[in-house]
Amino acid sequence: MNYEFIIGTAIGVAGLVLTWICSKEQIKSYFKPSMKDLLTQLTSTNLSTREQKAILLKINRKLKIYGNSLSSDYIETFSPKSNTKSAILLDMCLANKIDPTPDICKAFLDYNSPALRNDYLQAIKIAEVKLEKGVAPKQDSSENKQANAMRPNTVYVSSILKEKFPNAANELFSVLRKYNVTVKELTHTKDIWCRDYMPVQNSHGELIQFNYDPSYLKGEKEWEESRSDVHEVCEANGIHPIFSDIKIDGGNVVMCGDKAILTNRIFSENPEFNKEELVKEIERLLKAKVYIIPAYSPSEDVTGHADGMVRFVDENTILGNDRTEDYQYIIKGLDKVCKEAGMKFVDIPYFIPKEDKSHEMNAIGIYVNYLEVGNLIVLPKFGVEGNKDQETKDLFHKIFPDRIIETVDYNEVAVEGGLLNCTTWTIKE
Repeated sequence: MNYEFIIGTAIGVAGLVLTWICSKEQIKSYFKPSMKDLLTQLTSTNLSTREQKAILLKINRKLKIYGNSLSSDYIETFSPKSNTKSAILLDMCLANKIDPTPDICKAFLDYNSPALRNDYLQAIKIAEVKLEKGVAPKQDSSENKQANAMRPNTVYVSSILKEKFPNAANELFSVLRKYNVTVKELTHTKDIWCRDYMPVQNSHGELIQFNYDPSYLKGEKEWEESRSDVHEVCEANGIHPIFSDIKIDGGNVVMCGDKAILTNRIFSENPEFNKEELVKEIERLLKAKVYIIPAYSPSEDVTGHADGMVRFVDENTILGNDRTEDYQYIIKGLDKVCKEAGMKFVDIPYFIPKEDKSHEMNAIGIYVNYLEVGNLIVLPKFGVEGNKDQETKDLFHKIFPDRIIETVDYNEVAVEGGLLNCTTWTIKE
């Protein structure tokens, strides 16, 4: 056999192999990094505008495999206000009319996310309703995008709620099912007030479990035995928070973005801490600026919780119980915080219920203790005081023009001292 032929054949085969290897590497490089990796890169807060654009262009090429694409305007003006993957993906889908199918979710998140799809469908539904009414969709201000992205999308309740208060529970669950809100039950709890003993989700999405050992549950055996063991509850329900020794009830933490409001009850609950150091540590855990408002005296509000006094509309606005006939120390304290934080205050209806000696801790009349999940707000309706229920609902439509407002009769729970926010634990999953 001719040696030149052999050498020529070997060179030819080697060339084919080299070509095949190069082609294979090109194919592999086309699929790498994955969409999941690119989305992870996009969550970095240290990216330049050019780097973000480069990542989005890569994502756009990969999206075409699924028959979707990113608009050039979205790529050019991309400005994330949240570093969570689910929030960025939801915004991407809404801005580019991409249906977050299981395949899309798995490609970006590595798992299917029914909760994200529910958020997407709710946002689309609101936009369609506004279009039918001839109302232009309100553009979200840049400072509020992060807060909106962190809106909770999952509602947890104690399994005891439907056992003790079936009517209220069924009415609430009916509304949540209507809007495809994910609802889960917590086991191993000892009372229905899960907001207080469950973790607080901070501005970075982390779950912070404060020490649930409130003074108002001490002194009476019945009350002491009703205190849930947070370690047991978390373990039983597969929840893995960051634990803190600071004594705070979840109902005393009201958050929006990087702002949090708590009452000064935290100082009497944690006397071993220097006040300034206590606030700094809470800020470190919550990843938020903490503002302290005065609590009512224990004789008027045994818990001293903020969620019975104020709630956030957005990072620049809070609403709260009508201050017309409130105490001056409460009014001055709220005014001071609003001035310090650059926020405005919106008064909403509030009334003191008729005296009921069998239910001394009566929460009827406190509309601010509503449930907020996704684009849905569920208000309590009390069926008293003339047309205050309808008046309040109408006002909420004006305050939250982009939200769905529903009402439920929660009086059988209210007479026990709490309302919708108290009996629900809401987080962003």
